[in-house]
Amino acid sequence: MRSLTTFTGALLVTVSMTAMASADTIRFWTTEEQPERLAVQEEIASRFQEATGHTVEVIPVTESELGTRATAAFAAGDLPDVIYHTLQYVLPWAEAGILDVETNNDIVQELGADTFQQGAIDMADFDGLTAAVPVDGWTQMIVYRKDLFDEAGLEAPDSYADITAAIDALHNPPEMYGFVAATKVDENFMSQVLEHVFLANGVSPVGVDGFAPLDEGATTEVLEFYKALADASPPGDLFWQQSRELYFAGDAAMIIWSPFILDELAGLRDSAPPTINDDPTSTELASKTDVVTTFSGPSNPDGAAWADVRYFGVTADANTDVAADFVRFSMDEGYLDTLSMAPEGKFPVRRGTPDAPTSFVEGWADLPVGVDRKAALSEVYPQETVDKITSGLETADRWGVRENQLSLASKMINSQVINRIVRQYIDGEIDAAAAVAQMNDELGAIE
Repeated sequence: MRSLTTFTGALLVTVSMTAMASADTIRFWTTEEQPERLAVQEEIASRFQEATGHTVEVIPVTESELGTRATAAFAAGDLPDVIYHTLQYVLPWAEAGILDVETNNDIVQELGADTFQQGAIDMADFDGLTAAVPVDGWTQMIVYRKDLFDEAGLEAPDSYADITAAIDALHNPPEMYGFVAATKVDENFMSQVLEHVFLANGVSPVGVDGFAPLDEGATTEVLEFYKALADASPPGDLFWQQSRELYFAGDAAMIIWSPFILDELAGLRDSAPPTINDDPTSTELASKTDVVTTFSGPSNPDGAAWADVRYFGVTADANTDVAADFVRFSMDEGYLDTLSMAPEGKFPVRRGTPDAPTSFVEGWADLPVGVDRKAALSEVYPQETVDKITSGLETADRWGVRENQLSLASKMINSQVINRIVRQYIDGEIDAAAAVAQMNDELGAIE
């Protein structure tokens, strides 16, 4: 027995020494550079080292500098092993050779492609391969007063028709506005809301070859719908601030907002408290609220959700095996820790594992959110609402992503051409035909 123990101990020492001898260090660039989020990533790296012996150097990179730094590192043959990056880089980096597309696709296949939300996979498609590994994302939402909808016997606002029907039933200013539309043309908020509304009706200004003229019929449907939203809103130049304030005061039936409103609705953030009653910590408004992420227009019955998705990319210069192991670890054993950095804005793009298909969605719903107070989304919102919050990633979309024209689409959005012309239309300065023609003229001149 003693000799067996001695032999076993010697074997363990040998295995340990072998593992240490083959241990490597990889570099991981992350745009999650806030101290508390860096600490979470350092902890994941530490757990990975305990499990494998490999060290991960976590390197914060400011998001606005990521593109420039990656291009320079690629030119110097000095890319990090793994990069956590935004959607905008997936296809351009795949095309440029910065990403190791085959390795990233292999990781997705090994984890189980069907365990991921389909929209996040589709947006990373590169010649039939998944060019980067989807990590987390969020979808823009229609936030609405479910109590008022139920009282009026209204359907959930998941289509142009259902939204306008709800406006007809609930709009009663100044006590209740049917909607609070974004109308301030120089605010990115209006650009984001409009892209969602256009996507819902299947309308995009870009195709695989660049600019694609807007279809007059489908775009006219978008314009008429958005005018209905604006007509049901207070007058003036409206953006995110007014929409949140009016909804929080109980004076709006519907708004479009990001999921970062979810903890505020529940009275968990002192800087943005609900004012529907005298208690800024009350969950009353949250209990009366539901959300829609995917909605449709008459020309696009399947609808769409506007989404922002982040990815892990193993790079062309990587220590491939170790980098892939780290990504797999971060998307499996370490995945709930990855999401815990900001659960209200990091929806699980991987629903679960093959053996536990909903485990990550369920675990995410139990992660604490909030600033001044903490609570899990599952404590504040019913399961049906939690399911809707994440299901939008199934139909996640953005202009130009699938066509590898996201850069051009971004230029079009940032030009605010669409904001300005839509505002002219809803103010009655031009008709729909003139608005479509003017958008096509101005968007077509952007390169």
